[in-house]
Amino acid sequence: MSEAQIRVLLVDDHTLFRKGLAELLEQRGEISVAGMAANGDAALVMLDELQPDVVITDLNMPPQGGIALLRRIRAQDWRGPVLILTVSDAEEDLANAMRAGAQGYLLKDMEPDDVVDAVQRAVRGETVVAPTMTMKLVRLLQGGPAAEKVDVFKQLTAREKEILEFLTQGLSNKAIARSLDISHDTVKLHVRHILSKLNLTSRVEAAVFAVEHKTAKREQ
Repeated sequence: MSEAQIRVLLVDDHTLFRKGLAELLEQRGEISVAGMAANGDAALVMLDELQPDVVITDLNMPPQGGIALLRRIRAQDWRGPVLILTVSDAEEDLANAMRAGAQGYLLKDMEPDDVVDAVQRAVRGETVVAPTMTMKLVRLLQGGPAAEKVDVFKQLTAREKEILEFLTQGLSNKAIARSLDISHDTVKLHVRHILSKLNLTSRVEAAVFAVEHKTAKREQ
């Protein structure tokens, strides 16, 4: 196994899904499945033994569920990224996961490449959510005034502003590339420039910034 590989611990009570997800992730050379668990108790043992880079856990699984597992992981002072992977697109579940310390909230109907991309971005320190959950997270994170950030928005080029608007809609890089008829790599470069200029660390923060900017402009 290459040292560059991301080691993942999968936690899900459905054996078929666990195995299918493991095969999916390991098709990409960047990721290795270090272990698989069917419940929280087994996951905590494996977490201590395997020391993975990322934990991916289901939300609804007996006996306690993914949120309870997440809280137990954080109580053990493990600071690696924990991603929820679920069928639930409920805003309340998203809120509970983030408050418990999740670094990401993914949906089981996501495209495989988007799941892999989310895992890689989580390891880099980004908060990741399923594209369809972006605006729900924006609503949860909104609250502070953004008037002082409006001038920073002027640093962006017209293309970067265009891409930032797509980020608020929860579109993936590939979807943005298709919409603008540009390459996937070009979109990735623009996103990096946007984050750098705005002094942000994730696409979610950029989406929140864009929404707050619109609010501040309306209030001026």
